[in-house]
Amino acid sequence: MNYFSSDFKLGILGGGQLGKMMLNDTRKFDIQTYVLDPSDEAPCKIGSNKFFKGDLMDFETVYNFGKQVDVLTFEIEHVNVAALEKLESEGIKVYPSPKTLKQIQNKGTQKDFYTANGIPTADYKRFESLTDLKTAVKNNEITLPFVWKSTEGGYDGNGVKVIRTMESFEGVANVQCIAETMIPFKNELAVIVSRNPDGQIKTYPVVEMEFHPEANQVEYVICPARIDDAVAEKARAVALKVSESFNHVGLLAVEMFQTEDDQILVNEVAPRPHNSGHYSIEASYTSQFEQHLRAILNLPLGNTDSKVAGIMVNLVGAEGHSGNVLYQNIETILDKDGVTPHIYGKKQTRPFRKMGHVTIVNEDIAVARKIAEEVKNTIKVISQ
Repeated sequence: MNYFSSDFKLGILGGGQLGKMMLNDTRKFDIQTYVLDPSDEAPCKIGSNKFFKGDLMDFETVYNFGKQVDVLTFEIEHVNVAALEKLESEGIKVYPSPKTLKQIQNKGTQKDFYTANGIPTADYKRFESLTDLKTAVKNNEITLPFVWKSTEGGYDGNGVKVIRTMESFEGVANVQCIAETMIPFKNELAVIVSRNPDGQIKTYPVVEMEFHPEANQVEYVICPARIDDAVAEKARAVALKVSESFNHVGLLAVEMFQTEDDQILVNEVAPRPHNSGHYSIEASYTSQFEQHLRAILNLPLGNTDSKVAGIMVNLVGAEGHSGNVLYQNIETILDKDGVTPHIYGKKQTRPFRKMGHVTIVNEDIAVARKIAEEVKNTIKVISQ
């Protein structure tokens, strides 16, 4: 199939920042893109060939959108899987497949998948409701503290909470959930695995993630991770096993814990470009977004090595600010070598909403980390 400067149409479900960054590469290759998103102000709107407003969870909306394209992908997991299954049965190529997405969409099902496939992960129990979980705690079937996770609908730290006392349940939704054993760990790591339909597979270097203590949200992604080579090799091997078990096509971001005794436990996965791979736009030979396109179009996969050390800093809405967004001091950071801001195009800010990121590249990872801290402390994402 001729993808370039042709009648070929790539459909993207979701019009957020991940789609917007993917569109940078579709435009580079001159690939036609159709995008579906529920918001008229979706970041993808200005970069796609055709933009459609609609509910990603509505069967008819997703199905009718998918019938217009040749290959369908997504930049968010919260989409109607039944519609994807029907489209696939009618010959539309859907990558990653609905089967893969169905195994990942529900975190309880995802954890069951790890157990069934011998993939190391933290111990857990599933509950149909918060009420059932509270009963289990009162009956000493679950030991405090533990990590509560909603099985569906979580994103950017939402749907996850550490439960240390019964009072910690305040504000937690009464939904299907899992209770996961808290793991003492040295580092939170991630590996992005790319795979095309022919089975070619490549992994990106292991990255280290530093989280905001309150928002449970990544603040910094550091590549390469500051860990021993043996641990890095183990992490890549576990990520490959996860990829092979899911038999996915596209990208699979595998988030992991490095325990105190250097074991690797899988936390969760995302079948799409991921926050942990944003550094790759400037630091890698092939960015994660170009690699996703190569994978789903069954093109040869690109070189995943880094050209230089890279750190990504998330730009999130400042606490106490909601409304029309204003970015302060971006011109100040542009004066620093190796610093590149990416603004996502969201018009409205709110506390901890992801509004952009900044990549810092440098031959010396320690220097890059120092500049990243300066960037974080300089830029303010506030409301006007």
